[in-house]
Amino acid sequence: MSSYQDLLRQKEALDRQIEEARKREIADAVTRVRAVIAEYGLTERDVFSGIRSSRGRKSATAGTKVAPKYRDPATGATWTGRGKAPKWIEGKDRAQFAL
Repeated sequence: MSSYQDLLRQKEALDRQIEEARKREIADAVTRVRAVIAEYGLTERDVFSGIRSSRGRKSATAGTKVAPKYRDPATGATWTGRGKAPKWIEGKDRAQFAL
């Protein structure tokens, strides 16, 4: 059985090997990506147009109020039709509550 110190040395050696392999594989991946981009003449917009960044950007409709679509005649409570349905409309025909 290995001692604690032996195992720590093995762990350090493995950590170095892992980091070296990671750097090598990243370099290979970047080379392949650059080759494909060059082959097809892709631009940054072509590659990243479908990716949305949440940093500093908010939806144009975020935080806007939505008009209610349904009203409970018994209590006057309303619901927009978005999110989880309230108890008073669950399992019922929504047409009878439509505004």
